Amino acid sequence: MPVTAKICGLSTPETLDAAIGGGASHVGFVFFPPSPRNLDFAQARGLAARVPSHVGKVGVFVDPDDAVLEAALPAIDAVQLHKVTPERAAAVRARVPVWVAVAVKTRADLNAAAAFHGAADRILYDAKTPDNAKLPGGMGLRFDWTLLQGFRHPLPWALSGGLDPANVAEAIRITGATLVDVSSGVESAPGIKDVDKIAAFLKAVSQ
Repeated sequence: MPVTAKICGLSTPETLDAAIGGGASHVGFVFFPPSPRNLDFAQARGLAARVPSHVGKVGVFVDPDDAVLEAALPAIDAVQLHKVTPERAAAVRARVPVWVAVAVKTRADLNAAAAFHGAADRILYDAKTPDNAKLPGGMGLRFDWTLLQGFRHPLPWALSGGLDPANVAEAIRITGATLVDVSSGVESAPGIKDVDKIAAFLKAVSQ
C-alpha cells in the first residue's frame, strides 16, 4: 500500500507549493495562537486557494469553540483535534470530517483511540508532551514506535511525533503506517518550514 504524508504547520506560499509539488496527500494549517505556526483565517483562506482538489486541507485545533471552527471552515476539508473528548469530536464530526490526536508514551495510551470509534474518521498517534508544555504537538518529540506493533487499530490512523527526513523510512517500516505527519521535522527554526527538508521528507516517504 502506498505511503502518503501530511506536511503540517504550513504558513507561506513557497512552502505550501513545495509540499504539494513533492506529493503530499494532505497539508495542515494551525489555528492555535500559542503556536509559532498559527495562522489567521484570512491567511489560511489565501493559502487554501493554492491547494489543488486532490490534496486534503486539514485545520489543526486545540479544543476549539464553535466560533473558531466556523471561521476556519472555508479554508479546510477536515479538522484535527487535540485535547478533545469523544463527545466533542462527535459533535464536530456532524459538520466536518475529524481527525483526533491521541498522545502516546506507553502502550496503555493507545487504548484511548477506541473511545473515538464513531466519533472520528482518523486517529493521529502523536508523542505525549510534558504536562507543562505550551503546545500539544509540533515539538519534535517521538514515542517508541514498536508500541504500535500488533496493535488493533479501531480507526484509520496516521503516525506523528518527531518524524524527519532521516527517520521516517524507519518509522514506516516499524509501524506499518500508511500516512505520516510532520511539522517541526521539516523546519529550519520553530515555525519556519524549509523547502529542501520538505522535499527530502516526501522523497523518503515515496521510497
